[in-house]
Amino acid sequence: MTVPAPIEPIDARITAWMARHGVTFTRVALGIIFFWFGIIKFVPEWSPASDLATRTIAKLTGGAIASDFSLKLLAAWEVLIGLGLLTGRLLRITLLMLFLQMAGTVLPLFFFPDETWRAFPYAPTLEGQYIIKNLVLVAAAIVVGATVRGGKLKP
Repeated sequence: MTVPAPIEPIDARITAWMARHGVTFTRVALGIIFFWFGIIKFVPEWSPASDLATRTIAKLTGGAIASDFSLKLLAAWEVLIGLGLLTGRLLRITLLMLFLQMAGTVLPLFFFPDETWRAFPYAPTLEGQYIIKNLVLVAAAIVVGATVRGGKLKP
């Protein structure tokens, strides 16, 4: 679609601004989400995901990790991801941690289908929706990851 001539310079400036700042904003937004969601997991009753998360970890480990410890470990993991994204340091390690964590977050859809689906595969429960929205976080992390070797967005 072509932009009308009078609007073209404004559109070009806005697009260039988005290309310059979009990845940074995406990285910081991801960092805020991971840091915030990690911090609230240190107080189990504050996180709506704590029960599902601890049961998922218990199922993954065969119950080898106590739920209190697993929740604190997950909280620390998410806080570290958040800090890495917020600071922009150690992004490769941070993104690896993020992708590993995201792989774990999808498991309740399969481990606990009665809690995550009203009707599989088209009607997730609120918990299922909470999990599925992580696709956006993964996509955003992929965009951020595309810049670790100097990649840039171009308007």
